[in-house]
Amino acid sequence: MNKFLSFLWISLLFSCNSKPANNDPKFRQYMVQGEQLYLTHCANCHQVNGTGLAQLYPPLHPSDFVDKRFPEVVCLIRFGISGPMEVNQKIFNQPMPGIPQLSELEIAEILTYIYNSNGREKGLIEIRQIGVLLDSCKNQK
Repeated sequence: MNKFLSFLWISLLFSCNSKPANNDPKFRQYMVQGEQLYLTHCANCHQVNGTGLAQLYPPLHPSDFVDKRFPEVVCLIRFGISGPMEVNQKIFNQPMPGIPQLSELEIAEILTYIYNSNGREKGLIEIRQIGVLLDSCKNQK
């Protein structure tokens, strides 16, 4: 199977998360930890509320990129990106450094926070999803 098809299959496999109840302790822990990690690593550019910074840094909320390209968001957190990218029909061209020191758990927590804030309700992002997707990112490079 070519790399694109395997990446697509992985994307579909993990796009069907079961949404936990808000009283699930693991979900609550991921949300709290994810918010702290987001504030530490992401908010400086993407802002505390996720709206981005003018034409410099793209928004995470609202964001067609975040909503439709979950596997790529995982890759961006670990490996970064340079060059233009389109978000909400606007082009952003600031490099985003990756954060390679984040563990798979920390990435799962950040994404659980992002994907369950500002009206999103994706549910718990499991560590195993992150590991599989990060392996896929490495194979894409």
